[in-house]
Amino acid sequence: MTKLISTPGEFTDRWRTPPNMRIAPELTAFDYDFPPAIDVLEQIRQDEDVRFTILGDHDWSVLMDRTAAFRTAPIDEILTWPFRLVHFRLHRFYDQFLAGLQEQVMIPWRTRLSSWGYTWQRCAPILFLSTAGAASTYHNDNSHGLAWQIEGTKIFHSYHDPDRILPAEAAVIGETTAEEPPEHDPVDRQSVRMDPGDMLWSHALTPHWVTTETPLAMSITLAHGGLCHQGQFSERELVLRSYWDEHPEKAWTRDLAHLRY
Repeated sequence: MTKLISTPGEFTDRWRTPPNMRIAPELTAFDYDFPPAIDVLEQIRQDEDVRFTILGDHDWSVLMDRTAAFRTAPIDEILTWPFRLVHFRLHRFYDQFLAGLQEQVMIPWRTRLSSWGYTWQRCAPILFLSTAGAASTYHNDNSHGLAWQIEGTKIFHSYHDPDRILPAEAAVIGETTAEEPPEHDPVDRQSVRMDPGDMLWSHALTPHWVTTETPLAMSITLAHGGLCHQGQFSERELVLRSYWDEHPEKAWTRDLAHLRY
C-alpha cells in the first residue's frame, strides 16, 4: 500500500525522492467544484490548443476519420471512442467554465507551499480527459506533479524503485517516451487506483503511465517546475540541472518534449 501523506512534515520528508506518494485531501484542503467532465469535454475539444489522440485497434482510415470528426461529432458518439486528451493552458478558461480555479485552488496551494518553505519557477494546472481503455504514453516529466482525480477512475502506474528502472541521467535525455511501457516484472510496478478526490504526488523524472478504468475520466495535475525547499532541490532534479549546466542551450526546452499525451 502506497503511504498516505497527510501532514506538511511528512510531505517535506518524502518529496525529494521516489516512489510516488498518495496525498490526503486535508493536506491540500481544496474547495472547488469542477463542472461535469462531459461538459468540460464539450467545450475544450473545440479549443485550438487541445491535444488529443484517438486510440483503438481499428484500421488507420477509421482512426483518421475519427480524428477529423473529434471536434464536431455528437458528444455521445465520441464517448464510445477510446481517446486521451490534454490541455496545458488552462488559464485561458479562468473566466469561463473554470471560473474560480485560480482563486480557490492555485492561489491557496501556492500559498501553502510558500508557508512550508518552498519556492518554484512555475506552478500550473494541466487537464486530462480520457475514455475507458485509453492509456497515456509511457514517459517522464521534468516537473513534479500533484495528480488530482476529479471524475471517473484511473490507475497511475510507476515503479517502487524508479532509479533502478530508469536512472535520472537517462530520463533527462529522453530515453523514456514510448506508446507502452517496456516489459517489466509486475512486482516492480507501483499501481495506484485513483478514484474521485484521490491525489498522488508524481516525482520529477520518474517514468510512469496512466490507464483509464471508467467510461469517462477527468483529472487535473498541478505541475511544479524548479520546486525547491529551503534551497534544496529534489535528487532527480539535481541531475536535470547538472545537465542544463553542461548544455545551457537545452535549458527549459525539455519542457516541450512530451506534449504528446
